[in-house]
Amino acid sequence: MLAAPPSPAKPAATGSRPDPAALLIWYDRHRRALPWRALPGETPDPYRVWLSEIMLQQTTVRAVKPYFERFLTLFPTVADLAAAPAEDVMKAWAGLGYYSRARNLHACAQAVVERFGGRFPDSEEELRSLPGVGAYTAAAIAAIAFDRRAVVVDGNVERVVARLYTVEQPLPKAKPLIRDLADGLTPEQRPGDFAQAMMDLGATICTPKSPACGLCPFREPCAARTEGTQETYPRKEKKSSGALRFGAAFVAVREDGMVLLRTRPAKGLLGGMAEPPGTEWSAGFDPAAALPLAPFAAEWRRLTRVVEHTFTHFPLRLTVYRATVPASAPPPEGCWWAPVATLDGEALPTVMRKAMMVGLEG
Repeated sequence: MLAAPPSPAKPAATGSRPDPAALLIWYDRHRRALPWRALPGETPDPYRVWLSEIMLQQTTVRAVKPYFERFLTLFPTVADLAAAPAEDVMKAWAGLGYYSRARNLHACAQAVVERFGGRFPDSEEELRSLPGVGAYTAAAIAAIAFDRRAVVVDGNVERVVARLYTVEQPLPKAKPLIRDLADGLTPEQRPGDFAQAMMDLGATICTPKSPACGLCPFREPCAARTEGTQETYPRKEKKSSGALRFGAAFVAVREDGMVLLRTRPAKGLLGGMAEPPGTEWSAGFDPAAALPLAPFAAEWRRLTRVVEHTFTHFPLRLTVYRATVPASAPPPEGCWWAPVATLDGEALPTVMRKAMMVGLEG
């Protein structure tokens, strides 16, 4: 007789269920102070909630804080953001990464103004109709901004739930199961606080390494803690990194302190961002053969220092060429000259800032 397959998740330990009320008591005492989070008794601002959720996708709280505060200074309301030139939005976002988020952020603000009179809708269905708002973000906004019961599952929540129920199925395949288990935990009362409490629990107590189980309000019903296997959850499939790609960047510096820039195509990786002219990136590209692809004829000098950068799906190695040209040199079509002194204000992504630094120091 064949044995039954292992269950993808076990019941919580000691026969008890995790109690949302216990988590909320813990949250009321230990909640994190975050610039986008309403204080106890305050009504959450949907604009702040939405802006923070978009910025926090694939990005740490520490990295997001200064960008969030800068955006509120530049664009205090969703109407201000919608009316801003796209170039200004991209400049403000430069360095935060995943630049399609910035384009969708601007498009979403315009949609909120045009379709909803400048007020964010409060239902998950209508929120999902907005550019750049997927199932998770819609649930987070509905719960946190409007206190609607919604199942909010980010990476922190996945870790908490996977340990509570010792979910054996690896991520990302386990996502539907973890969501169902989180659904069973989400209360009707204070769902917004519950969502933020789960996030805080994962960020401060149920951490990836060395979780502080003795301080956890779910320590008794946690199956992984009972087994002593908490650091092995969630299970994850091994990721395969993409092949190394190569390319070249051309840093042209005018004698009057100007540097040549252009805008990347709107669609695709780093879409709409600024960059020094460069080549395609591919595994078979030979940087030694890059000169015919330079933006104009000049005395290009290949620099010994290369730029290395890792994207989500592949690593990149850029060879940098530099040329000094007369102050009267016109920019090629589609390019412009920008003062070196004001490059911090240009919408240069991190990899291009690295290339500019190498070129200017070369």
